[in-house]
Order: sequence, then C-alpha cells, then structure tokens
Amino acid sequence: MNFSESDILQHLPKQFFANLVKKVNAKIASGVDVINLGQGNPDQPTPKFIVDALKKASEDPANHKYSLFRGLPAFKQAAADFYQREYGVTLDPEKEIAVLGGSKTGLVELPLALMNPGETLLLPDPGYPDYLSSVALAQIKLELFKLRAENNFLPNYQEIPVDVAQAAKFLYLNYPNNPTGAVATRAFFEDTVAFAKANQIGIVHDFAYGAIGFDGKRPVSFLQTPGAKDVGIEMYTLSKSYNMAGWRLAFAAGNADIIEAINLIQDHLFVSVFPAVQQAGIAALQSDQSTVRTLVALYEKRRNQFWAAARKIGWEPYPSGGSFYAWMPVPAGYTSESFADLLLNEAGVAVAPGNGFGAGGAGYVRVGLLIDEPRFTEACQRIDKLHVFDKNHVRV
Repeated sequence: MNFSESDILQHLPKQFFANLVKKVNAKIASGVDVINLGQGNPDQPTPKFIVDALKKASEDPANHKYSLFRGLPAFKQAAADFYQREYGVTLDPEKEIAVLGGSKTGLVELPLALMNPGETLLLPDPGYPDYLSSVALAQIKLELFKLRAENNFLPNYQEIPVDVAQAAKFLYLNYPNNPTGAVATRAFFEDTVAFAKANQIGIVHDFAYGAIGFDGKRPVSFLQTPGAKDVGIEMYTLSKSYNMAGWRLAFAAGNADIIEAINLIQDHLFVSVFPAVQQAGIAALQSDQSTVRTLVALYEKRRNQFWAAARKIGWEPYPSGGSFYAWMPVPAGYTSESFADLLLNEAGVAVAPGNGFGAGGAGYVRVGLLIDEPRFTEACQRIDKLHVFDKNHVRV
C-alpha cells in the first residue's frame, strides 16, 4: 500500500536549517575542513549545577510518572519569580504562564489555538524560518512586514497597509533578532502596544535571545511595556541563556486568554515536559545568573573578534547589539545564496544565506558566533583569498 501525505504536510515550507546542515555535512564528508559559521546551535555545555539538578530529579520515582498536564506549579512559580526579579514584571504563575517543550513548539502551535483558517498572521521579513510552519498547519493567511537596515531592523508600522493591519489577528516579533542581531528599544515596544490596541492585533514576542545583549545594554522585555499584557505574550526559552537547546524547555508569559488557549491545545497534544527537566529549569531560573553573564561575555568577545577579523579584509558588519549572530553584507555581484555557496565550496567556510530567512534577508549572510579563535581569523583569511574585496579592503 502507498500512503500519501496530507495536503497540509505537502504545503509545509522546506526546512531551511535541515537543508543547510545537509549541504555542510556533505562537504565535511568529502574531506574538507569546514569552518562552520552557519549554525545556530549553542556550543557550550549546560552549566554543571543544572545537570546535577536533572540527575537528582531523574532519580526520584515520582518524576517517572506522567507529568501534570500544565506543568509543575513550582516551575511556573520560578518563571514568575524570574520575571519579577529580572524585569520587574508581575505574573500570575497559574493564569499567565504556560510551560512549553521549547519555544518553537509554542510559536508553531499558537495559531492552531487562537486563529481560524483564513485569518491573517503578520510575520517579519527577514525572520526565523520556522514561523512559516504555523501558516501551513493552521491554514491561515500570511502577510509579511519588512525589517530594514535603515530602521535598525525594526518594523515601521506605518508601512503596513491599513487594510492589512485591520485584518491581522496576530503579529510576531523577535528581539534580540534572529538573523540580524538587532535589538528593540522601550520606545519601539511602546509603539507596538499602541499599534496593537489601535488595530486589535495580538502580539507574540519571541524572546529567545533575551539574555544576550552587548555593550553594557540588556535586552528589553516586551512585558516591561505598559499595557503589554493587554495585547500579547512573550516566549522565553532556556535554550540560549543556559545552553539547554536539547532539553526542550521554555515558557510563554503574559495575556491570560492567550495563555489559556496555549494550555488547552497542549492538553490535547502533550502531557507537558519531563518533570525532572522542569526541576532542572527551576534551578536555572532561581540561580544567581552568573553563568549567564559569563556566557554573554564570551559571545561579546567572539563578536568583537570576528568583527575585527572581518574588517581587516574589508567586510563591514551590521552593528548588532544582541543574539549570537553577525549579520554580514554580501559583496557586489553576488546573491546571498551564491556567496554562501562560494564560501563553502571555495573556502570551506559555511554561513547561512540571508535569503533563507525571507526575501528581506537578500544581500546578507548570517554568521554564528559559536566557535572560538583562531577559527574566526582563519575563516576571514580564507575568504580574503577569494578576492571578493579589493586590496584596500573596499567592497568591489
């Protein structure tokens, strides 16, 4: 017998990251020493105290049973305490926090819980590719809004047509931003709340890189904005702050109606996260955050090292203020994809082509700050030998 995929599966977007990994792995398998700057996978280990908390919790037979459907009350309380301590935001742990098996899960499932087929979702361009999965799964309409360098990769809400704004039900944001590394300001989030209220749009802020800010500036939480809980939620993952990407633990916080809808759909899809992982998450959230500060300092050092190496060959970065990415312009005469292919095939340097994040990413490549020196310098030296920049280090 042959079994056909459903129409929904057949309309899912191509998995950008899976295809990128496949291409890089093929080059490595051929014997090339690839310097991989294309990944977004944290390279540092999970702090030992978190691993120890998991070990201890996993030995407790009580954690071997089904989890509570909506997560451990103690984890939700720890999440609420974390937001109060770190951002001065008060949250009701039972009504305003939902436990997630990673923030990707929450971002993809939210339209299934809160939108009807044919309704409109506003997404950033460029943006995290997996946002698009929710469009096909929920059978909703997609409208994109541009993020432009001249506006520090923040949306200009005046550019969104009035009819599109009035039709939209939800809008996704992500700051610090993947792929650009741009950061939001308090004034921008105030404008966002005003725009949401004027157009009755729900806001979903993907705060995946919330801990990672540079130059002495801490990223702003959307929930710090007056009125934010009236219009939306924020999703916070432990993947980046604590190097727990493989643990799949996150939470959504904010508007009680949205949180209840997320909880309800998850009641039908999951039985929450392994309790021992949640207890390890409690240890992470309740810690003094010294390991987070050490990690951020490492990423900032790497950013500065890569920038210095790139500038020596005439490659000027966008001045990103957060995340663990560098957003790099493509030399004249190349597209994002052709330049990425050139680097991989001729220099053994892997980067992520900007157009993989949407048409708005054309003209850039994304570099992951997830290796140590001297490999950043070596990567730029290899690129310099391709002569895509002139000897005076001016773009050709």
